[in-house]
Amino acid sequence: MKRVLVISYYWPPSGGSGVQRWVKFSKYLPAHQWQPVIYTPENPESVAIDHTLEKDIPTEAEILRTRIFEPYEIYRKLTGKKASNVVNPISSGKKSPVARLALWVRANLFVPDPRITWVRPSVKYLKKYLKEHPVDAIVSTGPPHSMHLIARALAKSTGIPWVADFRDPWTNMFFFKHLPLGPLARRRQYRLEEKVLRDADAIISVSPLVAEEFREMTDTPVYMITNGYDEDDYRDEDCAVQPAPEGKFRIVHTGLFAADGNPLTLWKVLADKCSEDIAFSEAMSLELIGKTDAEIISAIRSAGLGDYLSAPGYLSHEETVFRQREASMLILPLRREPEYRKVLPGKIFEYLASRRPVLQIGEPEGAAASIIGSVNAGVCADWEDYSTLRAYVDTLWERFRSGEDLAETGDIERYSRRCTTASLAALLDTLSTEKM
Repeated sequence: MKRVLVISYYWPPSGGSGVQRWVKFSKYLPAHQWQPVIYTPENPESVAIDHTLEKDIPTEAEILRTRIFEPYEIYRKLTGKKASNVVNPISSGKKSPVARLALWVRANLFVPDPRITWVRPSVKYLKKYLKEHPVDAIVSTGPPHSMHLIARALAKSTGIPWVADFRDPWTNMFFFKHLPLGPLARRRQYRLEEKVLRDADAIISVSPLVAEEFREMTDTPVYMITNGYDEDDYRDEDCAVQPAPEGKFRIVHTGLFAADGNPLTLWKVLADKCSEDIAFSEAMSLELIGKTDAEIISAIRSAGLGDYLSAPGYLSHEETVFRQREASMLILPLRREPEYRKVLPGKIFEYLASRRPVLQIGEPEGAAASIIGSVNAGVCADWEDYSTLRAYVDTLWERFRSGEDLAETGDIERYSRRCTTASLAALLDTLSTEKM
């Protein structure tokens, strides 16, 4: 069996889509004769903890952990602040003077990101490890993009083929323009990105539009391997959570919900529908599973929907999948950033696997809308398109009242984790053979 070293900041028990992508790849790689060797921090900064993901780590996987120093702890001690209820502090509107100073320090002294302090000790540790435990390929997955710098140094010193996996773009990421970068830091960001794109043996993107962008920036081969869903997560016999109350028209959002994606027109649609239709008002519930920006909670309450709202925060992946499957409508509001049209949120594939109607809000011509349309999974509307939003809510409510099954049945097999891992394994096979 061949061995692949995966350099990833995110790994269980941390939760989130950044974890799921490589846990699921690792789960299925042994079936393709690849043993995953995961290098990850022992003490990462984590938004949430989810031990249920650990069951997907295969027995063949080898996990390497070393400690990392990050500036967040110092910032919290100086300011006395705990975890924020702001989903994206970089692009959030109002910031205190201390927050603005902290962001300037983060942008200009920690390039490309605050995990840069982990690069040198990691390279030293892994060089020694690889002398005694050879691997056939190296993969770095970012963000944080410091992971690519670790892999680049290892590849240059060992000659081992290296794949840079970009879950999000680098300098073309939607929040990059909000960083208060000075001239030197900005030039360094672009130089580091250029070096990674030039020196990697292959680039992976999760979105077709981002893949096209990378192809314009480098001569390195660029491959598109999307995120996906794991069939095992959707087997009824594996579900250990309690069923949801019957008779509820459940509108559900899962994952991070940032203020720059606040669908104000949807809240108005739901408020109007509740005031006009007593039956709908009695049946509707609005569930936000995951970290939700305080500005969104405030907007929902201001719209008069506070009594319908449930926002329990982060739940285990198992519980989140169950809530998706029990939804009458899954909502997917995108962020109001031009660059976001290229992005494919990881949850979109689990939405598809849940076989429930999806209402995407924003960027009707973007990458996410293309996926939803290709499998007939729902409707895509612009942020202020009241008529389309209202029509879809009305349609689903009538189907719900008539007892019609709301399940969607599009062909989504190409997005299964088994299929995406097969594509990854084929790429690793090719690269490791070419460099033999």
